[in-house]
Amino acid sequence: MAEIYRVDASFDHSFFKDSSCAFGVFDGVHLGHRFLLGCAQKTARESGGKSIALTFDIDPDETFHPERLKKLMGNDERLAMLATTGVDAVVILPFTREFAASSPEEFLLQTFDGTPPAFLHVGFDFKFGARAAGTVRDLDAWASNMGTQVCAHGLKSEDGAPITATRIRLLLAEGDIEEANRLLGRLYFMTGTVSPGRGEGADFGFRTANLTVPDQLRPLSDGVYAAWADVDGARFKAAVNVGVAATFADRATATCEVHLIDFDGDLYGKRVKVEFAHWLRPMRKFDDLDELIATVKDNITWVKENL
Repeated sequence: MAEIYRVDASFDHSFFKDSSCAFGVFDGVHLGHRFLLGCAQKTARESGGKSIALTFDIDPDETFHPERLKKLMGNDERLAMLATTGVDAVVILPFTREFAASSPEEFLLQTFDGTPPAFLHVGFDFKFGARAAGTVRDLDAWASNMGTQVCAHGLKSEDGAPITATRIRLLLAEGDIEEANRLLGRLYFMTGTVSPGRGEGADFGFRTANLTVPDQLRPLSDGVYAAWADVDGARFKAAVNVGVAATFADRATATCEVHLIDFDGDLYGKRVKVEFAHWLRPMRKFDDLDELIATVKDNITWVKENL
C-alpha cells in the first residue's frame, strides 16, 4: 500500500527528485490509468527512483462544471484505490480556482517547485494551466530545460479506441455495464448509506436497502442489475434497482434500491458498496402489483442462479 502525501506548506518538493510520476485525475482508476501507472513503475525500477501517482484532491470539473459532472467514484475512493496500484506514493495537489488560473509555466512551477521528476508520464492529450492552454508540446519544452523525460501515451483498448473516463461514463449511461467493466478492469461500483425507503418491499416479500447516492456519483443508467453488495466486509449477491421505480413514480425519487440475497439484519445507517455485474432489464411500469412481484422474484432467482 502506497503512502499518501498532500501538498501543503509542510510538503518538501524534493520528494520528486529522481522520481517517475504518472500525472492525471484518474477518475475510475481504469485500465488506461493502470497502464500509465505501470509505465511510471517501470521507469522507476529501471532508474532506481520511486514511482508516484500525481493527482488532484478533487476532479477539476467539480469546480467548473459541477452541474453536469458524473463521476465514476468519490475522491476518497479514488485516492485509496490509487494507493493499491503498486506505485510507491500518491501525491495530492490541492485544486483551487487560483491554481487553475495559473499559466502553464506557473502551473508547473507550483507543482514541482524547482524539483521536477526524472520521468513524467501523461496521456497524449494531457492539458494543463489556465483554460487548459498547456499541451504535451509545452510540457516537452519545459522538460528539456529541467532534465525531465516526458512520456506521452495513447491509452487504447484492444479495439483501438481510447480508454477514457468519459467513454466509460457514456457506456454506463447506456446501461452497458459489461463493456464498462471491461474497460475499468473491475466491476463498477457505487457506495451509499442506507436510509429509510418507501417500505413496499417488505410487504411484497423482498426487503430492499435504499441507498443514498449523490447524483454526481450516479452515472449508471436506470434499470435493474445483478450485483454484489459488500456490508461490513461480507459479500452478498444482490438484485439492484437504479433510478425511479416507475410503478411508484408518484411518490418515488431517483435512488438505488438493493435486495441482498440471504441477508438478515438491520442495514439502516450502514455504508454499502454495490458492484454491478450484469444488466437485467430496463425500468418499466407494471399494470398490477402481481406482475411487479412476479418479475422482481424472477430477477432475484436469476441472480441467485447465475451470478
